Amino acid sequence: MSPPSGSGQNRFDLTGKAAVVTGGAGIIGAAVCEALASHGAEVAVVDIDAAAAVKTAGSIAEACGTRTLGIACDVSNPASVAEMTAAVIDRFGAIHILHNNAATKGAKLDAFLEPFETFSPEVWREVMAVNIDGMFLVAQAVGRRMVEQGAGGSIVQTASIYGIQGPDFGIYEGSAYLGRPITTPAVYSASKAAVVGLSRYLATYWAAKGIRVNTLVPGGVESGQNEIFKARYGARTPMGRMADRREIADAVVFLASDAASYITGQTLAVDGGWTAW
Repeated sequence: MSPPSGSGQNRFDLTGKAAVVTGGAGIIGAAVCEALASHGAEVAVVDIDAAAAVKTAGSIAEACGTRTLGIACDVSNPASVAEMTAAVIDRFGAIHILHNNAATKGAKLDAFLEPFETFSPEVWREVMAVNIDGMFLVAQAVGRRMVEQGAGGSIVQTASIYGIQGPDFGIYEGSAYLGRPITTPAVYSASKAAVVGLSRYLATYWAAKGIRVNTLVPGGVESGQNEIFKARYGARTPMGRMADRREIADAVVFLASDAASYITGQTLAVDGGWTAW
């Protein structure tokens, strides 16, 4: 495809584009939905929690004055993904942007935080079913639509700093999230590393169709961690702090827009320099 026209701020304008954000009612997802809408996109807020998806979509429509859709979807279920994709097409007529962002810690947080030596294979499969199988299913369903539309598109898939390097377990000593001791299990790192590989594959697979595929690698986002964790995380990060979720959302807007029209197959770390050390 030919390079896009336009210059300056117009390159970030998403007017006339329809976006799908999975995990859209979550900490990062909701911020991404709002950021995309504020740049003119129509946004489908997709989440396993139907009420949260509808509420988030309504708030964004009111704040940004753009059309939205709140819809429930279990990304690990092919039928649910197909129904969601069809509903978005019915609402907006096309899909131009996908932020493939949904992830899970499983049904029981204690089981997710179990040590590696005793981690349950059933929980491993439960997490993988969403974190990577769900990525595949949504990318397949939405990517197929983008190919049929013949107008290209942008897919941004969420990984993590722990998908490209090993965790620093020292920051978790005495740390807590919403009052609960925390750590990072192997299933999280393995699933997020798989996202990077999937994105690179799809970037070359769909490049001739004008569909760009990139991986977003967020650093830690401030969202209820205790002061011990925030202090240790900040000390481990060149910029000295955790991210504000809006900083992650702005990177998605960039990758979704024509300002990133020659960027595909890349892994963009928005981490305050964490992975530079």
